[in-house]
Amino acid sequence: MTLSSLRKQSSTLSRWGRVLADRLSAGARLLVAGNGGSAAEAQHLTAELVGRFQDDRRPFSALALHAETSSMTAIGNDYGYDQVFARQVTAHARPGDVLLLLSTSGKSPNLLRASGAGREAGAVVWALTGAAPNPLHDAVDDAVALPGSTSSVQEAQLVAVHVLCVAFEAALSEVDEQRRVS
Repeated sequence: MTLSSLRKQSSTLSRWGRVLADRLSAGARLLVAGNGGSAAEAQHLTAELVGRFQDDRRPFSALALHAETSSMTAIGNDYGYDQVFARQVTAHARPGDVLLLLSTSGKSPNLLRASGAGREAGAVVWALTGAAPNPLHDAVDDAVALPGSTSSVQEAQLVAVHVLCVAFEAALSEVDEQRRVS
């Protein structure tokens, strides 16, 4: 059920890959956040973009907000856990950046607040969530919602991350070629 839903939404991930290639090539950055297993998938994505996925290419700016442990714990202590991502988004996001939020429930207050902060900053906000409807799905510019158990959704998020990377690298070749011709 979860993977068949992901297959049906593959065109969204392909479109996201093209948008990321265009924006990151122009100097924008990707900010990513999640809790628990979704945090692991978020950090996996940033590693693929800053390092490499398949092709040897230049690095791109991609930050996993939960990996900023000193910021996260200071913000949580001083402002509450609901603010741990929003405050970082407010500090780092610029118009044209992309904020991707991963959640199996779509109900995490800290991700919902981050979504609002991203929109206020002028970033495009996407989400990978569990089954819709859910509050995060409704709070972002675009979303891929995956029905299923928590573990199935987390496993499918990793597949989605890899599909997004494939689409990103394919689109990156096109973006680079367009820039050479221009």
